Amino acid sequence: MADRYLTFTRTAPGRFLTRGLGLPRPVPLRRWSPEHPALEGPLLHLTAGDVPLPGLHEVLTRTGLPPHAGPLGTRRPAAVVLDATGVATVTALVDVHATLHPVVRSLADCGRVVVLGAPPSPADHHQAAAQQALDGFVRSLAKELGRGSTATLVRTTSAPAALPALRFLLSPKSAYVSGQTIEATLHDESVPEPPEPERPLACRTALVTGAARGIGEAIAQVLARDGAHVVALDVPAAHTDLVRVAERVGGTPLTLDITADDAGERIAAALPDGLDVLVHNAGITRDRRLANMAADRWSPVIDVNLGSVLRTTDFLLKCGTLRRGGSVVATASVAGLAGNAGQTNYAAAKAGVTGLVRSLAPRALAEHGIAVNAVAPGFIETRMTAAVPLLIREAGRRLNSLAQGGQPVDVAEAVAWLALGGVNGQVLRVCGQSLLGA
Repeated sequence: MADRYLTFTRTAPGRFLTRGLGLPRPVPLRRWSPEHPALEGPLLHLTAGDVPLPGLHEVLTRTGLPPHAGPLGTRRPAAVVLDATGVATVTALVDVHATLHPVVRSLADCGRVVVLGAPPSPADHHQAAAQQALDGFVRSLAKELGRGSTATLVRTTSAPAALPALRFLLSPKSAYVSGQTIEATLHDESVPEPPEPERPLACRTALVTGAARGIGEAIAQVLARDGAHVVALDVPAAHTDLVRVAERVGGTPLTLDITADDAGERIAAALPDGLDVLVHNAGITRDRRLANMAADRWSPVIDVNLGSVLRTTDFLLKCGTLRRGGSVVATASVAGLAGNAGQTNYAAAKAGVTGLVRSLAPRALAEHGIAVNAVAPGFIETRMTAAVPLLIREAGRRLNSLAQGGQPVDVAEAVAWLALGGVNGQVLRVCGQSLLGA
């Protein structure tokens, strides 16, 4: 659905009124397109603290937005990467201010600030305090930047481990991800670069549930763009739309009720050569306040949004359909992280997804070589949100740091990144730093 307010604010009368009344003035986000696959402008590499991260400059040259050498002059940086991994004391936090303060105003529209931090040490409470301070700093900075720009904290143990996150965050694909802390501690020196950088999922098979429309359709399209063969799954009632999506992405339709007792067996039978990426996107809502919620509104939401995710994942891991080196990406929700009136059933199910990720991720990686992560969308412009009453819809759009709703492709880009398996156990909010919850 078109965001008429955003369009209005780009006109002369709109600029005048919003400035005079102090209303939000969202900037249209620059998303990935074949014509504009990268951010436009130089990358500024800065360091705070005494010990820089070894090898970071070389890693930044591999992100698609190589660091700029020499003074910028009048050019506005498209991105700023601050290496704060060496900040180990409260005193060293002064360097964070001194380094970013002179440049933050010069950031280009729809720019990126990425702060690299180290995991807080359980053995050094001074280091832990200083590094945790970066979390609050970045979340606050993300709310100040404006003009479509974002800020993210990446905690890492080495420069190579941060590369997958940096590639995503320093690109237009991360347009609606802001104010987040990403744990990027995985790195296997034996993993080669993708043979086709523009198609990093080439030769992989991906299953997307709930793929017939909306966010699921966008996920199927982006995974196919990145080279995956997509198996698009949805319920029999959506068969016509499902076939259309599968044909568009050059994939395979699979009509199936994901809550069926034999869903796992039927998926495995449809994928005799195995599966590399399992995307749990299927979901439903049956909103009512708890006092007015009958059991027939509670149980289906729990079963579709959580029960089927658990059963299917368990079966495909146990039977070996999910191949080593693969990934599972589930769909949580900001409602599950922060709660939402009228959605006790939905929020419970989506919070359960985060519990699944945090418990299963380390074991699935150790036992099967499979990464497990989730996306947690905020207000995304879909047919479902288009049916929300006007004032509530406008509140959902504006109550985030980017002052606009996200697009299905924003969730799809995050899923495609997580599908690569560069991080594990992450619940990534795709919400423009929604003011709902932390």
